[in-house]
Amino acid sequence: MRTAVPETPEAFTVPEVMTALRLSRSKVYDLIRSRQLASFTIGRARRVSPDSVRAFMQERIEENAA
Repeated sequence: MRTAVPETPEAFTVPEVMTALRLSRSKVYDLIRSRQLASFTIGRARRVSPDSVRAFMQERIEENAA
């Protein structure tokens, strides 16, 4: 039986967030630590939802437009 794999992931890994935002690993962890980028853990794995990445980008856009 085959299961459908979603086209977009439900949660990004830190390296995927790094690629999406074109930031370094330490900067992504700084954003997570300062709660500017929401994340969650499953065991030792850190994950970031695509909605969190979009919200972060929208906040930066609105911040720079003001």
